[in-house]
Amino acid sequence: MRVAVVQMFIADSLKVNLSRILALAREAARRGAKLVVFPEMCLTGYSSKVLKSPRLEEELKEALAILSRWSVKLDLSLVVGRAEVSEGKYYNAASVFLPDGRVHTYYKIYLTEAEARYFSPGKTPLVFEYYGHRFGIIICRDQNYPELAQRLRQEGAEALLILSAHFYSPPEARWKMDKNLALPIARAVENAFPVFLANAVGSHIGLISLGNSLIVDPQGVVVARAGETGEEILTWDPFPHSNSP
Repeated sequence: MRVAVVQMFIADSLKVNLSRILALAREAARRGAKLVVFPEMCLTGYSSKVLKSPRLEEELKEALAILSRWSVKLDLSLVVGRAEVSEGKYYNAASVFLPDGRVHTYYKIYLTEAEARYFSPGKTPLVFEYYGHRFGIIICRDQNYPELAQRLRQEGAEALLILSAHFYSPPEARWKMDKNLALPIARAVENAFPVFLANAVGSHIGLISLGNSLIVDPQGVVVARAGETGEEILTWDPFPHSNSP
């Protein structure tokens, strides 16, 4: 079963982001992927123009329905980062769209200080089954906490999917690079499972992300690594003999 990691630009427009997600999903499907991981908040982005729109909940509902339909049409699972609005609270979320129509959603547990001013933390880890294998999901800063990845492993996760959007000022983006590369490798080695990290790239809300999306094998070997300036799709078959779902 081929897993794809998508590195993409994030626009200040939900409509533009949705269009780009679908285009990249179609390309990943053409490359034989059955599960595609997109970056953190890639559907909505962090722009106040989007997040404070009075139509956000309605636009999100429409976009999620479209993503679910395309998951069925392309016969592949889509893992998409986005904002969620529920009972007046905002969450940094990742939704898993499965080809059978099911949808799972995870809320980021460990928020950054900047995010904590706007978002509420999640409480419940997520492990889902697909193609006879179990996948755990975390979002960006969650990777700083090894006990969360270990809990997912204990709950049966055979691979870890990390959605990230490493937006910083240019100097900070550079000096945090080593840390952001080391953590996915550490999580892979500690838990003896592959790690797939999808990161945003380019500028957004006055900050930059230097990409470097990763695929890491259970021994900590970097199987594939994206560049710093453009959109890319990385693929690997961690379970080459998987059966159909």
